[in-house]
Amino acid sequence: MPEDRLITDSLIEKPLVAYFSMEIGLDPGMPTYAGGLGVLAGDTIRTAADIRLPLVAVTLLYRSGHFFQRLDANGMQSEESVKWIVEDFLEPLDARARIEIEGRTVQIRAWRYLLTGQSGFQVPVYFLDTDLAENSEWDRTLTGALYGGDQYYRLCQEVLLGIGGVRMLRALGYQQIGRFHLNEGHAALLVMGLLEEERGAQGAERPVTAETVDAVRPRCIFTTHTPVPAGHDQFPSDMAHRVLGDQYWSWLRLCGQDQVLNMTGLALRCSRYINGVAMKHGELSQSMYPGYPVHSITNGVHATTWAAHSFKALFDRHLPDWRRDPLTLRYAVGITGSEIWEAHLEAKRRLIELINHETNEGFDVNVLTIGFARRAATYKRMTLLFHDLERLKAIANQVGRIQLVFAGKAHPHDYESKEIIQRVHQIHEVLRGHIPMVYLPNYDMVLAKVLCSGVDVWLNTPLPPHEASGTSGMKAAMNGVPSLSVLDGWWIEGHVEGVTGWSIGDRVEACLEPTEGMDACHAAALYDKLEQNVVPCFYKDRDRFIEIMRHTIAINGSFFNTHRMVAQYMNDAYSVVDSYFGKVIQHE
Repeated sequence: MPEDRLITDSLIEKPLVAYFSMEIGLDPGMPTYAGGLGVLAGDTIRTAADIRLPLVAVTLLYRSGHFFQRLDANGMQSEESVKWIVEDFLEPLDARARIEIEGRTVQIRAWRYLLTGQSGFQVPVYFLDTDLAENSEWDRTLTGALYGGDQYYRLCQEVLLGIGGVRMLRALGYQQIGRFHLNEGHAALLVMGLLEEERGAQGAERPVTAETVDAVRPRCIFTTHTPVPAGHDQFPSDMAHRVLGDQYWSWLRLCGQDQVLNMTGLALRCSRYINGVAMKHGELSQSMYPGYPVHSITNGVHATTWAAHSFKALFDRHLPDWRRDPLTLRYAVGITGSEIWEAHLEAKRRLIELINHETNEGFDVNVLTIGFARRAATYKRMTLLFHDLERLKAIANQVGRIQLVFAGKAHPHDYESKEIIQRVHQIHEVLRGHIPMVYLPNYDMVLAKVLCSGVDVWLNTPLPPHEASGTSGMKAAMNGVPSLSVLDGWWIEGHVEGVTGWSIGDRVEACLEPTEGMDACHAAALYDKLEQNVVPCFYKDRDRFIEIMRHTIAINGSFFNTHRMVAQYMNDAYSVVDSYFGKVIQHE
């Protein structure tokens, strides 16, 4: 048997890493993701398949998806269930597992998606499903909506993901998992499943103690993704006790969960390796959790997924190894400016055609186009650009024309963010005749790729230090689109002024409370940078603008990708890859 086939078959059956994530974005037709967390998970799994990393992923099957966003004439968001045919994408499996919720048994089945990497290596992703006839009507809805329902619904989903996920992997025959990677705290209850197994290995009559917890910890990796308190799930102790039962609740108390079930706290207490998702975020997380060693592994994006067709063709001609090794993109400094600009124009024309077809706004391919698209949340400050409308109009009228494209969904229960979307629509009318502007609905992976590759400049205005990392600017960089961004998240590492883009203001040291006047300060800095640097460079020094695009690819595209990111996880967090490969080959 050829060695490659030997490794592939063995490692799919005996994975090194089990990757748990509440959401995973794999296919635009599968609405099993809400935003950056799920898209990052999908990019991570794609890279694992590319580099032949033995990994298996677990998530939930959302039959109603996240939601389909509609915007009325006033910019009011409404949500609809997403209609998709599960069988068109996933393979149903016979294996069954079960969990207990408030003392009742809930049956689980799994659906499989096989993701094939560049060399043919496959990584399986298992979607847990409770929509079975033997379950109660309410329990069948547990895999209905992503981030839907109330706290009780969310807790039941996290029991399903964590405890149910461990049990399903065992039912599927996965017995030799070296590491369990918790992609955010949603999956922290998998620790209960591991404690259950550890007790069984020691003898079911023996109690679970602090030493049992210590025995489980070496197998768990925890990646925290946000410093925003709303991003960390917490559940009242009485609800957690009721849902999980006496045994699990007693184990949770051993793990420091007493007054409240804090999923981040549980993951911190029970993981051998903890990391933030950017250098600054790791430092901030360390200050938030001083009792735990917190490392940093900066996020990335999957290069071949997010490069536009025109840039893929360009890289294939000049950098034939870039799909296998995105670090090769550093040699983009040798690609001629004319070729980079032509690739960009092809991507830009596609965006402009989409905008004009959908909105009839008359966007012009020759006008500087600025993009802002991400989850609508207050700390993202979507309206910062409109802090002084008269100055913004003056820049467009006197320095150079600009046109603006926005996109992003607000959480169905985040009414403040919905009002921000409405505010953007109102501003659209104020700017009519001065600055063309659109808000494209239903932001998803397909639209993200068109936007990130088609705009001329990517705008990012988070309130520091709330942007843990951000990845949309990385997607833009993969297509030579420079960022104009506040120095927060990944941009602190990727920013070289006038080389990879431009900063908005100076670096602000992390503080959890907004600095008074920061909005006004950042808005003024944003206008200064547009007026003095970005707009003049685009119109009056096109060669220099293209040089910035070239360095954006060579510096940021070559580094902020998931191949580099996963390699760091392998070396720093998983840390048993080489010996595992050797063991499998030798054993076989």
